[in-house]
Amino acid sequence: MSRGTEAEPSDQTSTGNSSDRKRFPVVGIGASAGGLESITELLSHIPSGSGAAFVIITHMEANHRSELVQILSPVTSMPVLEATEGAPLEVDHVYVIPAGFELSIQEGRFRLWPRNLKSKIPFLPVDRFFRSLALEKGEAAIGVILSGTGSDGTLGVSEIKSAGGFNFAQDKKSAKFPEMPLNASRSRAVDAVLNPRQIAEEFGRIARHGYFRSTSSEEVNQEALLLKGSVYGRIMEIVRVGTGVDFSDYRDNTIRRRIERRMALRHAQTLEEYSVILENSGDEIAALYRDILINVTRFFRDSEMFDALKSTVFPEIVRGKTPDNPLRIWVPGCSTGQEVYSIAISLLEYLEGANVAPAIQIFGTDLSDSIAVERARVGLFPETISAEVSPDRLARFFTKDDQGYRIARRIREICIFAKQNVAVDPPFSQVDLISCRNLLIYLSSALQKRVIPAFHYSLKLGGFLVLGASESIGRFTDLFQLVDSKNRIYSKNSTLVRSYPHFTNMNPSIPALEVAAIRERTPSFSDLQKEADRILIHRYAPAGVLVSDELEVLQFRGKTGSFLEPASGEASFNLFRMARENLFSPLRFAVEEARKLGRSVRKQGIRHREGTQMREVCIEVIPVRLSESSRGGFLVLFEPLRSGIEDKGLDASEEEVATFSVVERDEVEILRRDLEHTKEYLQSIIEQKAASNEELRCANEEAISANEELQSANEELQTSKEELQSTNEELTTVNEELQNRNLELVRINDDLMNLISSVKIPIVIFGTDLRVRRFTPAATSLLGFTPLDI
Repeated sequence: MSRGTEAEPSDQTSTGNSSDRKRFPVVGIGASAGGLESITELLSHIPSGSGAAFVIITHMEANHRSELVQILSPVTSMPVLEATEGAPLEVDHVYVIPAGFELSIQEGRFRLWPRNLKSKIPFLPVDRFFRSLALEKGEAAIGVILSGTGSDGTLGVSEIKSAGGFNFAQDKKSAKFPEMPLNASRSRAVDAVLNPRQIAEEFGRIARHGYFRSTSSEEVNQEALLLKGSVYGRIMEIVRVGTGVDFSDYRDNTIRRRIERRMALRHAQTLEEYSVILENSGDEIAALYRDILINVTRFFRDSEMFDALKSTVFPEIVRGKTPDNPLRIWVPGCSTGQEVYSIAISLLEYLEGANVAPAIQIFGTDLSDSIAVERARVGLFPETISAEVSPDRLARFFTKDDQGYRIARRIREICIFAKQNVAVDPPFSQVDLISCRNLLIYLSSALQKRVIPAFHYSLKLGGFLVLGASESIGRFTDLFQLVDSKNRIYSKNSTLVRSYPHFTNMNPSIPALEVAAIRERTPSFSDLQKEADRILIHRYAPAGVLVSDELEVLQFRGKTGSFLEPASGEASFNLFRMARENLFSPLRFAVEEARKLGRSVRKQGIRHREGTQMREVCIEVIPVRLSESSRGGFLVLFEPLRSGIEDKGLDASEEEVATFSVVERDEVEILRRDLEHTKEYLQSIIEQKAASNEELRCANEEAISANEELQSANEELQTSKEELQSTNEELTTVNEELQNRNLELVRINDDLMNLISSVKIPIVIFGTDLRVRRFTPAATSLLGFTPLDI
C-alpha cells in the first residue's frame, strides 16, 4: 500500500466541535487565464442550499485590484465576499482571494500571507490553499481546477485525494486554456473531467449523499459493524478477485471511508447497491483499488528527517563500504518515487562531502504497479515540484523539458522500482536502511505484527529503520532500539527471535486447518488447567490434584496434605508415590478404571487415617481431555464424607482384646501378615516400575537430544530457504528493471533507425576506432557504402 502525505485526516483535527466542522464541505476553485468565464458558469449552476462554502483562488497581479466580487455577485444567490484575515467560513457563501496575498484556512478561519515578490519559488496559490484545505477539512474537501496555464493545483488535488476528498477538472473542450486542468488530470487524483455546468450538477448530487452528514461515534460504530457483515465481506472478495490483493487486514476505518467515497461518486445509497456496481464494472474495481492505495507523497517531506539521515544514519551505513559491498536501501510503499529520489539525492550530497564513492542500490517497491511504479520509473514530475525542491537541487539533479522536471540519469540508475506486497511477499535481504514512512498507519495491528519482524530480518545487524511521525515499532522493542525519537529512527538489535510470518506454513501440502489440528493434538499445561477450571466451576471445589497422563502432578488444588505427602528418596511428583499408604490401592484402582472406561470413577467408603483419627474418604478420578485425539490427564478429587472417630483397632485396651476368641486373634494375625506381604509385593512392583521409568526417561532424553539436533538442522535449512527467497525476490526486481530498460533501448533504437532511413542528408556515424557504425541512404549513393561496410 502506498503512503499518503500525512496520517489519516480524521486524526489531525482538534477536539471539540472538530467533527462537525470536518463534515462541513468546502469547495476550493482554482483558475488562471480564461478562468473567469468558467467560474461564472460554475457558480450559476450551483444548486441553492448546497450546504457548502466556496473559495475561489485565481492568479492575479499583486498590484491589481480585484473586481471578482462585483462580477460574480449577480450570477449567484449566495453572498460573495473577499476573504479577510481571521474571518470564519460560513455555509452557502462564496469567498474570493484578495490580490497580492496567499490564502489558507486553519481551525475554520482564513489566514492571509502577503505575496513575496522577491522569492525565486514559483507563485502557486492554488496548491497552497488546497493543501491547507485537505489538512483542515479532510474528507469534506473538494477541489475544482478550471481553465488556466501552468500546473498550479496539481499537487494540491493530490493532497485532497489523499485526505479522502473529491476533485474535478474542466474538460479540454470547454476550457480556453486547458493546461492547468490537464496537468491536474495527469496526476490521477481527479475523479471526473467535466465542463463547469456538469461539475456543478455532480457536486449537487454528491452534496445530497450521506457522505458529508455529521455522524456521532455511536453511529460510526454501528456503521462499522454493518460493514463487517456479509456485504462488506463480499466487496472485499470482489476486490481481491479483481486485483489479487486482500485488503481485509488493512485498517477498517480507512477502507470504510474509501468505499463510502466511491459510493458518493457512483450515487449508491447502500452497500448492496455498490456491491452490484462492483460486480458489473471492472473499471469501478480499479477505481476503488486506486482510492485505497493512496498514491500520494512529495519530495523531501519532513526536511528535519533528511538532516537526521545525514548526521546519524549515513555515516554509520557508509563506513567500510566498497564497490564490491554496495550500500543497500529499501523504500517500501514508495508511491510515485519522490521518497526514493529524495533519499538518493540526500545520500549523494552526503557522499560528496565525505569524499567517498561506494556502490549504491536503492529499491523502491509499491503495491500499485501500473499506477505508481511505472510513474516512478519514468522519473518525470510537474513544474510545481519547484515549491518542494530547492533551485540548487533542481539544477544539479533534474533536467528541465517541456513536460516538467525529469530526474537526472545518475540518480535514476541507482534506483530500482518494482511491484511488491510488503504484507505477503519475501523482503529484501542485507539492507542497510529501510525508510517506511506513513505506511504502517494504514495496516491493522495484526498486519503490523507480520511486517515489522520482516523489516528486522531484512536489515543487516546495526541497520536502520525509519518510520513516520505517527508510527512506532509497538511491542517489538527486542528487535529494534530507538536512536532518534523525534524522527522515529531505529537500529536493528541482535536477537535470537526468528518469527517471520512471511515464511510461516510455506509448505502448501499442509493446509492451515491441518496445522491447527496438529497443534490441537499436543495440548499444553495451560490448556489442561483451563479445562479443569471449567469442570470445577460447574461442580464443586474439593481438595484435589491435576495430573498428566503419566500421573505426574501438575497442580495442587486446595489442602491435599492429608492425602498426599512427598515420598522419601529422589524427589518425585508421581501420584502413586505421594499417596498415603491406605489410599494407594483404591487410588490406583480408580485411576486404572477411569483410564480404561474413559469416564469419571468414584470410590466411596475408603477408611483413611489422619493421625489418631479415622475418616471415610470419597475418591473421584475425572479424565480431562481437550479433544478425542489429544492426550490429556486426570483430575483427582478427595472428599471427606464424615467426621473422624477415635481409632481403637490397633490400640485396643486389654479388656477389649480379651473379648476376642483365640480363633479371632489368629484370623486377625493372618490377615495382618497377608497385608504386609501384599504391601511388600506392591512396593517391589513400584520399584520395578520406577526402574523402568528411569530407563524410559534416559531413552526419552536421547530422543529429545536427537530431536533438538534435527530442529537445529531444520532451522538452518529454513534460514537458507528464506535467504534464497529474498535473493529470488531481488533478482525478480532487477530482471523487471532490466526488461523495462531493454524496452526503452528498443524504442530509442527504432526511433534512431527511422530517423536515419528518412533523412535526405548523407550522414556517416563512426566509432572511436573509426569504423563505420551507421550511415544514411543518401550516403550510400555518394560514398558507395554497402551493408557489409558496417
